[in-house]
Amino acid sequence: MDIQPPQRLAAHVEGRRLDGGLYLVATPIGTARDITLRALDVLNGADVLAAEDTRVLRHLLDIHGIPLRGRRILPYHDHNGDRARPGLLAALNDGASVAYASDAGTPLVADPGFRLARETAAAGHRVHAIPGPSAPLVALSLSGLPSDRFLFAGFPPSTKGARMTWLRHWMAVDATLILFESPRRVNQTLAEMCEIDANRMTVVARELTKKFEEVIRGTAAELSQDGRMAGLKGEVVMLVDRPGAVETDEDTIRQALRDRMGRMTMKDAAREVAADLKLARREVYQIALALGDDKD
Repeated sequence: MDIQPPQRLAAHVEGRRLDGGLYLVATPIGTARDITLRALDVLNGADVLAAEDTRVLRHLLDIHGIPLRGRRILPYHDHNGDRARPGLLAALNDGASVAYASDAGTPLVADPGFRLARETAAAGHRVHAIPGPSAPLVALSLSGLPSDRFLFAGFPPSTKGARMTWLRHWMAVDATLILFESPRRVNQTLAEMCEIDANRMTVVARELTKKFEEVIRGTAAELSQDGRMAGLKGEVVMLVDRPGAVETDEDTIRQALRDRMGRMTMKDAAREVAADLKLARREVYQIALALGDDKD
């Protein structure tokens, strides 16, 4: 087969005026060329530009040759949203087209655009989604875990007690779990996952679409012992397989209770085991009482 070498192709960005409304523009999560032509059209044609990080959007515009033409990039983030939102809504009331871009990825996925979109819709203005990169979906595609049913849960709580409750709740859901985590806390989160289900298949993906992209797969126990976890840097997405079938014979219940009764009350141990194994709490508590009697 005679295959011709790739040719440089000319792509054009349209300069037409946009209809009024809020345009939620997905931007690259790493590689700058992972942006759609439609996204560039919107960034070129919008009357007003807003961004979670104005420097990031300005750099992206420079890379792709999109001129500002006297437009300012207005900051809109967690810390100024209440102050900035009225001005953006006023522009929409005047019939302007407003393009909002999050720091990276798809707006409203773990970023501050939610209230802006909600109040825009409540005011009767059109909200347009300009699809593109999304770290949770990129990670799911690479993970090798089932993708027919998945749940994006955002960031776990930072304190241990709240995080354990959070993990216990979401790891029980019959779906592939996708979460964001700080690279400094991945080891801790893996250790806590091991207390719930050490054999659960888990994937740690970092720096997706960037030069040092890395996808590490294994059970929670294997990854918790993997030396690479201590030196992780950059943006991290963790994925957890759905729970498998749980053996609920009495020996399994007794072992689960023994694992907990040394570090918590009998009542708390019975409640946790009952929740994990989806059993009646009264039944588990009776087995816990028998274990306690055996120790005496």
